[in-house]
Amino acid sequence: MELVEESPYRFRIDRHDPMRVPGVVFASRSLLPDAGADKSLEQVANVATLPGIVDASYAMPDVHWGYGFPIGGVAATDVAHGGVVSPGGVGFDISCGVRLLAADIDRDGLRPRLDALMDGLGEATPRGMGKGAVWHLSKRSELDAVLRGGSRYAVERGFGVERDLQRCEDYGAVGDANPAEVSERAIERGARQVGSLGSGNHFLEVQAVEEVYDDATATAFGLRPGQVCVMIHCGSRGLGHQICTDYVRKMEKVMDRHGIHVPDRQLACAPVSSHEGRAYLAAMAAAANYARANRQLLADAARKVFARVTGSRLELVYDISHNLAKIEDHDVDGERRALCVHRKGATRALPPGHADLPDDLRDVGQPVLIPGSMGTGSYVLTGVPGAPAFASTCHGAGRVQSRKQAVKAERGLDPRGQLEAQNIAVRGASRRGLAEEMPAAYKDISAVVAAAEGAGLCRKVARLAPIGVVKG
Repeated sequence: MELVEESPYRFRIDRHDPMRVPGVVFASRSLLPDAGADKSLEQVANVATLPGIVDASYAMPDVHWGYGFPIGGVAATDVAHGGVVSPGGVGFDISCGVRLLAADIDRDGLRPRLDALMDGLGEATPRGMGKGAVWHLSKRSELDAVLRGGSRYAVERGFGVERDLQRCEDYGAVGDANPAEVSERAIERGARQVGSLGSGNHFLEVQAVEEVYDDATATAFGLRPGQVCVMIHCGSRGLGHQICTDYVRKMEKVMDRHGIHVPDRQLACAPVSSHEGRAYLAAMAAAANYARANRQLLADAARKVFARVTGSRLELVYDISHNLAKIEDHDVDGERRALCVHRKGATRALPPGHADLPDDLRDVGQPVLIPGSMGTGSYVLTGVPGAPAFASTCHGAGRVQSRKQAVKAERGLDPRGQLEAQNIAVRGASRRGLAEEMPAAYKDISAVVAAAEGAGLCRKVARLAPIGVVKG
């Protein structure tokens, strides 16, 4: 794939048939994917062929190969001019995202109680491939309420406080969710998993604010040096996975009828305005609300453990998704248009003054939460005015090894011992699960964040260091 370097952090893939727009990759040279091992740049070009796509097919600094779209891919289609929605542009873990909570206790104060806290969090956090969950729903109507109400419904039922909703993307729930568009198989898979972490790269991590780059913004977010935080990374579990599977199949069957031809069947799509497009967005919104409720429940469980073990409280900094398609208004060629913005492994990064921000964040912008790989730091960023890519940025470090490759690289080594040697307490993780997520499997998170900031996508606010982790 030939790349044209436009600046140190921006590369262009020139448009050629059947591409409708160019590709743009935000990265430093050292972060560019290895063309021999990772076909994500070809996927960037393939996404550029989607009907109705505007501006460019974008890739974030953490870009790597995914299903249809690259992970770290952003693309927007014009709803009024045949723009499509593609389940592959959202991914299987719909509304997978990150929630950050800040404690009113510092690292030094926590140290004598860390083991007890980690034991409590390990016991209170259902995880892995099983069906354990915080909330055992007794009837279908309750699950429908979760799918429609997300975090709002969880708070109504006592799992959290009203302030939480002010610090959630979409104030805790995506509108236009319709459980009727969710298959019975998806319902079955999700019914017993509300309030569970899952496995893979999902985690609950206890962290400390290691460095602050912007005092005023950090204060507005509720962060200070030395402060203990909790970061939760999870999504919509089996329900979201099944919805993606169902709608990829449905859209594969109707593309010919809509006159749509794509270079990769994993880019199966349908016009946003079509029956299939509307049905997918309604089901996707239901899965997004499930994911929001999932993180709300896990946060509530963590709060109870913190209160019991340390006597401290956890306040929500923000909750943001990185696998979603949203109908948003953006300026394109000097005209305000309704666009379907796909962010797959990419997160929204609203600038100061944006109307969707709560009043207490309006002056500083939206908190952007970027987890690092296992054992490395995580970052809190904020959106900036005039950012490209429809106010989007990276979502994490980005893999450079498959899980199989990562396990092979750790053969004969002790991943748990490596983490404990860094004074990071580990609870509940299998050896293989840790090996899959060790730093060697990922890009350097600091380099990824530097590239995102250098490209004008966002701005650093604080860096968080891990203290303990709960994994499946």
